[in-house]
Order: sequence, then C-alpha cells, then structure tokens
Amino acid sequence: MKPAVELYDTTLRDGAQGEGINFSAQDKLRIAEKIDAFGIHYIEGGWPGSNPKDMEFFKQAAKRKWKNAKISAFSMTRRKGMAVENDELMHNILAAKTPVVCIVGKTWLLHVTEVLRAKPDENLAMIGDTIRYLKDHGKIVLYDAEHSFDGFADEPEYALATWQAAEKAGADCIVLCDTNGGRLPREIAATTKLAISKLNCRVGIHTHDDCGFGVANAIAGIEAGATQVQGTINGIGERTGNCNLVSVIPTLQLKMGLQCLPPKSMPKLKELSEYVNEVANIRHDPRAPWVGSSAFAHKGGMHVHAIERVSRSYEHVTPESVGNHRRVLVSDMSGRTNILLKAAELGFKLTPDAPETREITARVKELESQGHEYEAAEASLALLIRGIMDHNPELLFTVDAYHVSMRRDTKESVCEATVKVRVGNETAHTVAEGDGPVNALDGALRRALIKFFPKLKVIELTDYKVRIINGATGTSAKTRVLITSTDGKREWGTVGVSENIIEASLQALVDSMEYALLKK
Repeated sequence: MKPAVELYDTTLRDGAQGEGINFSAQDKLRIAEKIDAFGIHYIEGGWPGSNPKDMEFFKQAAKRKWKNAKISAFSMTRRKGMAVENDELMHNILAAKTPVVCIVGKTWLLHVTEVLRAKPDENLAMIGDTIRYLKDHGKIVLYDAEHSFDGFADEPEYALATWQAAEKAGADCIVLCDTNGGRLPREIAATTKLAISKLNCRVGIHTHDDCGFGVANAIAGIEAGATQVQGTINGIGERTGNCNLVSVIPTLQLKMGLQCLPPKSMPKLKELSEYVNEVANIRHDPRAPWVGSSAFAHKGGMHVHAIERVSRSYEHVTPESVGNHRRVLVSDMSGRTNILLKAAELGFKLTPDAPETREITARVKELESQGHEYEAAEASLALLIRGIMDHNPELLFTVDAYHVSMRRDTKESVCEATVKVRVGNETAHTVAEGDGPVNALDGALRRALIKFFPKLKVIELTDYKVRIINGATGTSAKTRVLITSTDGKREWGTVGVSENIIEASLQALVDSMEYALLKK
C-alpha cells in the first residue's frame, strides 16, 4: 500500500553534520539496518566522494538486501562552467550504485549571485542538466531546493523558476527546504501550498530546528499538501538540528491519521530512538516527546489520581503505542495514589486506608523536605516501604564503623578506607584503596560483604551524581548522592543525604547492596 506520506531519513548525512556526531562506516550500516527494519522508505547514506567513510558505506550497502528502504546518495548540481558528463560529482554519485539520488540546488537568488557567483540562467541550467543526466541513468531523482522559503520570500518568481526547471528535467519529487530554520509555520504552509499549485510532480518538505519549529514546520508543510518529509532520528543535525522524525512519525500516524508505516512499527519507536543515540554516544533525553522516560511520567498527586481512573485524562496517547511506558513518580508532591501505584510497581501490596500507606506517604514527604529524592532512587524507596510494612525488619548487614583517609605517595594522592561490617554474630574488618574516598569506601564495603554474600561480586556502579542541596550554607551544605548500580541484567538507583559527602555516599552504597540482596 502506498504511504500517505513518504519518510526520508537523512540521519547518516545531515544528522552526521551535527556537532559531536561522528559515525564510522560500520555505525552507518548498523543504523541503516535498524531504520530499514523499522519501515522508513528512504535512507540517505551520505555524499559519495566527500570522504572515505561514505564511499565504504555505499560499497557495503550495495551488497545488502534492504527490506523496506531505498538507499539514497546525496550530491549537488553540476558545477558552473562544466558539462554535466565531465563533472566528477556525477561520476561519484553513479559509482555509489544507489537506486535514489538526492540533488541539492540553489533557490535563493542571493546564493546564486553572491555565494555561487553564477548568473541566474546558468543556475537554472545547472539544475536541469543534472536532473536530466541522472534520469537518463535510470535514477529516482529527488531535488532538494535549498533555501526555498527564504528564496521565495525575496524573489518569488525566480524561486518558482528553479522548481519548474527541476520538474521539467524530470525530478520525481521537489523538496522545499527551510535550510536556515528561520521560517514560521504559516510561511511554510503558504509557500508549500503555492508550490503545489504550480507544480505537477510530488512535493516534499525538509526543515531545520533553529527556531524550535522543525517539527511544527514539517507538519505545516504536510498539511499544505507535501507528501514527503525529510528529517533525522532524534533531530540530530547541523546547528540546532533537523526536523525530528521520532516526533513527526507518531504525529502523522496517531494524530493526523496519515498512514506512513505499518502499525506494527509504531511500538518500536522508542527502541529506534534509543538505538541511534547509543550508536551516536549521546545520552537519551528523558524529556524527549513521545519516547523520553519522562514523556509519560506523573508526579503531581492530582494527576496520578486521575490517570488511575481514566488514563487518557492526562495522557494524549497510550504510552505503549510508541513503545514507552507509564511511570509514577514519588516526591513531596505525592499523594496516597502515587504511593499506592508506585508500591504496586515495586511489588508491594498496599490499600488506601492502611496505616502503613499514611506512614509511608508522610515519611516520603519528610525525607524529601530534608533533601532526599526518590524519582531516580526507586531502590531506596523500596527499602523504605519494606521497612515500614515489615515493621523494621532485621537488616541483612550493618556497617558498625568506617574510616576514610588520604595520603600522598610520591606524586599521587591515594585514598584508603576501612569498613567494619556485622552480619549476624560475625564481623568483617576490611581495607581498600581507591582513586577517591568514595571509590575506596565502595571497595572496602564490597570486600567485606563478599565474604558473606558472594553474589555481590557482579554488582557494579554505573553512575555517581552529587548535588549540593542548600548551597547558601557554604561548605556545611547538605549533599545528595545518587548512585546507579547494575548486576548486568537490571539497574537500580539509591540515594543518600548528609552534610558529609562520605556519609551520604555510604548511605547510597549500603542501600544499593541491601537492595541487590533482597530483590528477587
């Protein structure tokens, strides 16, 4: 079935131009395979001849069978004063052996005369010659009309002439580009609507996010009649980025009813977003629309109470429709409903009127007012709930004493920690060195506990965060320490708060080990 809107992904070319983004050829192939499996229609692999990585990508891509996507190569129109058949750019793009090519050309007369320093008629010839040459070689040709909206605002007749030159030469789709990312949705809609009324070929939209309108402008173009949208996964790209396909796709499919992907693909959206970030070595944005961990997180007591009864009262779609899930947060803003739902999520059974429910709610509010934070420390919350529900159960272990010191050996500072741990009637007294006081303390605690609990050997710390809570009190300020731990299969967070950063760290470390031993 022909999609209502075609999806053109340029993560591997336009996205790779973003600051801090550096894909290897193998990275590009891995991402392309993931995007193809998701169901996107076109994947732009890069600019043939611009660098060895792109040429290697096209070489390897030509050997693969792609399930859903057509691979596209990107280049520009022939250079001025040169016959198209003699231009090395054309030779490189044909050597890529892709079924689709995307050619960028000038729309804005300012660029033609001041940047390209060509005559207006010569630019039109460059557009036409290039597209005809590639069509004669059997390619599907998409024409990216650079600076379409800025060019049309300045010289509408010339901008239109460039689009018509591309159409006359046989372009399969003319893509209107808001290259500077500076136009408003109403301008995008008006210009796109006019272009469609003057052209007989398909029209696409390519937007950037410099004003924060990348997605809004793409949607405006589609509402005006564009049938192809170009963008990148997670909106990565030059300057502030490109139109974010991860936001555009569910908007088209779930909000506008425009079928662009098989329904079975939509629940894999979050997975795709996280995969590309992982390969790009970018931390996933928790506040990303649709796919962020906070996208369906509820903290306010009134909100949580409402979604328990009618989920759509505070959720615009079901989280599972895009592969996400609902999260209930617990804080000093929590009501009993937050506690009930979070306790159930952690495996505890509470009832609204139970005295334990009231006690847990009050205790959480009290500790949060002192600086604790349980949103990212669910393991500490689980231990708190267990302690109240089981009426102060006996701990699996107790830290009776600890000592941390620092000395300087030759040119390096060395931290040393000793820990005395009691398990039942037995004790262990251990010492460890580390790069810093917390590292040494972690080593000593772990060494003491492993004697009694060998399963703790696999526990590792994956993250350690420190936050000064009341900085106005200077060096006596309270410190909050958040620790993330893993056993290789799952992760959990713990928290500690104290005026002493070592004490706060120890609280979080002890909770981490206690939780690892209790969790089934």
